[in-house]
This record gives sequence, structure tokens and C-alpha cells, in this order.
Amino acid sequence: MIKILKTPISDEDILSLHIGDIVELYGIGVTSRDMAHKYMVERLIERQEPLSEEDQRIYEELKSILNGGFIYHCGPIVRFKDGKWRFVSSGPTTSIRTEIYQHRVIEAFNVKVIIGKGGMGDLTLDACKRNKTIYLHGIGGAGVLNAEAVVEVQDVFKKDEFGLPEAIWKIRVERLTGIVTMDAHGRSLHKISLREVKEKLKTLYS
Repeated sequence: MIKILKTPISDEDILSLHIGDIVELYGIGVTSRDMAHKYMVERLIERQEPLSEEDQRIYEELKSILNGGFIYHCGPIVRFKDGKWRFVSSGPTTSIRTEIYQHRVIEAFNVKVIIGKGGMGDLTLDACKRNKTIYLHGIGGAGVLNAEAVVEVQDVFKKDEFGLPEAIWKIRVERLTGIVTMDAHGRSLHKISLREVKEKLKTLYS
């Protein structure tokens, strides 16, 4: 059975989900890769110096978008046509690269869903449990299919500074699909699978 999530997503919505559930996501969120996560933590959250007007505006926007929203680990291929940006391909990218930042972003912005590829570590898993957040493993190798789920590009932040793939894209999605592989109950399908593989290897070589 496919579960439906629509932003803004509640704690109750998240707690009803468990590893192995298939989810279709609807609503507003952002794309964010390594550079954007580093920016959000070091510039917007830690604030070692006062924010510029642009950074303050982005911070306020992200506080609104991500409160009950989602982050998609994705560096899209985009096209600008007829005055609008459109996603051409948007497959999930490897998530573990943002592990040192992800828990800070989840907690500072109340992010409810992370979508990516390959899973994440204990810092993120602990944050998912504390903050009532899930990790969805997106559909790899299907960039065009994923792009079709991005029905509207509403804004883009840091495009000139970060470049198109690393920019923060505000998007509206319909039927963006993934499997819950890290839930808000402290369980990770990635850790379970790794443990099972190690146990099988041990029996093979013992």
C-alpha cells in the first residue's frame, strides 16, 4: 500500500510510517546538495557574523518552506524556457556527503522528509528520531521520471554563487516516490541490511 504525504507534514504523519513503506510525496520543498547544506549550517544557523539582507531573506524563506517540508538531495539538470525554469532530469544524489550537516538542518528548520540515495549515518538517524523525520530512498537511475514529479519551480536561491546543480531550488512536487529506509522510530534499513550482509559473510568465510 502506498502512503501519501502532503506538506506541511505533521509529526503524526511521520510516526505512522515505518521502514519499508512506499511513500508518494506532494507539496513544497527544496533541493539541497553539499554546498547548500554547508551554507545553511555555517552561514544561516551558526551565524559567525551578521547576515546580509540576501542571507536573511533566504533564511526566512527556508524557515517557512522547510517547516513541515522536505529536502531533496538532488543536483538537477534544468532548462529555462518561456520565462520559467523546468527540471529536465533530477535523480537523487548520494546522501552521506551531507551527514556532518544534515542533523543540524533537520533540527533548525523542522524538516520532516529527506529524500536521497544510499542512506545516512547515526547523526541523521538520531535526528530523525528526535525531530520526527524520515529518510526516503529515491528512485535511482530514473532522472527523467523524477523530474516529471517536479510540477513547478517556484524560486531558486544562490544560483549565481553555487551554480545550477548546487543551487537551492524551491519546488512543488506531485507523486515524488521513495521507500522509507530510515524512520522516526530509530530504525534504519541500511544498518539492518549491512548487519545481515556481515553475518552472511561471516558464515561463508568461517
